[in-house]
Amino acid sequence: MSVTLNSSEWNLVYNVFSFGLVSMLACTVYTLVSQSRVLPKYRNALVMSSMVTFIAGYHYWRIFNSFGEASEGMAVNISGEQGSFNEAYRYVDWLLTVPLLLVEVIAVLALAKEMAKSLITRLVPAAAAMIALGYPGEISNDKNTAILWGVLSTIPFLYILYVLFVELGKSLERQPAGVAETVGRLRLLLIATWGVYPISYILNLGEQNSSAFVGVQVGYTIADILAKCVFGLTILKIARMKSHAEGMPADH
Repeated sequence: MSVTLNSSEWNLVYNVFSFGLVSMLACTVYTLVSQSRVLPKYRNALVMSSMVTFIAGYHYWRIFNSFGEASEGMAVNISGEQGSFNEAYRYVDWLLTVPLLLVEVIAVLALAKEMAKSLITRLVPAAAAMIALGYPGEISNDKNTAILWGVLSTIPFLYILYVLFVELGKSLERQPAGVAETVGRLRLLLIATWGVYPISYILNLGEQNSSAFVGVQVGYTIADILAKCVFGLTILKIARMKSHAEGMPADH
């Protein structure tokens, strides 16, 4: 099966994939060279941020190539067979990066060891389950099957929100001035960007036409940039705020 795009649609998808790739690579470099701007105790969070965008950058390179290889003129092969556009790259990426995104938040807050361990042991499996349960629905050609897996994937997502807003919220009162508000905005950013994924998922439930294909790919890519690059830059901001509150000179 293939979808035929017009030239504007094809160029939009091509350029969006290119923008996603360069955004991930740029953020990887920036967070790596910013290590010296925060105290050593917060550098693990920046390392994880760099890992997230590096992993995503690699997969966007594969997605970018897959799109070109699956295209014959303006027609894009999405049959799921060899030589077709490979959507699985996204799920491999998310399976690796989504748990790391959540661990970033815990790492940058420098919580007590037991509290951090408790949050991580709950958030990481829930994140992995959310991605793993979504993939069978993404590749299914049966609408009811896709809906079933989409609902199952939502359960760990809701649990993650509970942990972030209820359990993690209890620790924010002990954070330096401004950090709690920034973390609050970080959680809202996470909800806003993650909310794009189910919208794109729902688009896949309808007729497989050019508009749906373009909408899904553009939606996923924009959400990835916000959830990884903007998220990582916010982690850096929190790390710098905490470093300065603990005596690091402001000119660093």
